[in-house]
Amino acid sequence: MPFHRTRPTSRWRKAVLRACVVGVVLGAVVVAAANAVVVSRTSDRVTTDPDDLDRVQVAIVPGSRVRDDGSLGRVVAERVEAATALYRDGTVDKVLVSGDNGTATYNEPDAMRDAVLAAGVPAEDVFTDYAGFSTWHTMRRAKEIFEVETAVVVTQGTYVARAVDLGLAAGIDIQGYAIGDGGRWGRELLARVRGLGEAIWRPGVTGGPTIPITGDGRASWATPPLSGPTRIPTG
Repeated sequence: MPFHRTRPTSRWRKAVLRACVVGVVLGAVVVAAANAVVVSRTSDRVTTDPDDLDRVQVAIVPGSRVRDDGSLGRVVAERVEAATALYRDGTVDKVLVSGDNGTATYNEPDAMRDAVLAAGVPAEDVFTDYAGFSTWHTMRRAKEIFEVETAVVVTQGTYVARAVDLGLAAGIDIQGYAIGDGGRWGRELLARVRGLGEAIWRPGVTGGPTIPITGDGRASWATPPLSGPTRIPTG
């Protein structure tokens, strides 16, 4: 007896389509609501004008891609340049670079630190966080490991609202200095959903001994600075 595969009925197809539409709408509502919350909670703490910033303990510089040759990618180079300018202007007393050093062959913090040193910031005022695997890790470790009380996070306008919101969730009196547009807005809209969850639930991060931001930054260094100038391409 031949076997005939039963095709889905029209009613079943309509039910599946309806469920898909409802799922898309609910997802869009969640994303929009999360973004509205994050932006509304941080809008009065973000500026593009360094003269609007209050003097604080430290500029927090989140990591981003470092090239294979050790030079900084455009995004993180902009952050480092802006943070060192805040130091020279006396807006911050220290600079904390925080990034990914999850493998032996990839090291954002040391490349960032060497760029800050090359810009003329004294070694004792430069701190490194090797476990800044995400913005939440950076902010919570700034509070718990480096005992930061007041800070300005230096990052692109695309990311600054989420960074400030997570800094507040970590217990830091934090401002955001937006230094241009980092692009990738679609990805950031989704990242704010995750960030809001982190701000609410406050998951654990990599621990370690305390290295007070009021002390000598060299206590946080895992390796000595590279010899020669650090390359910071403009393009």
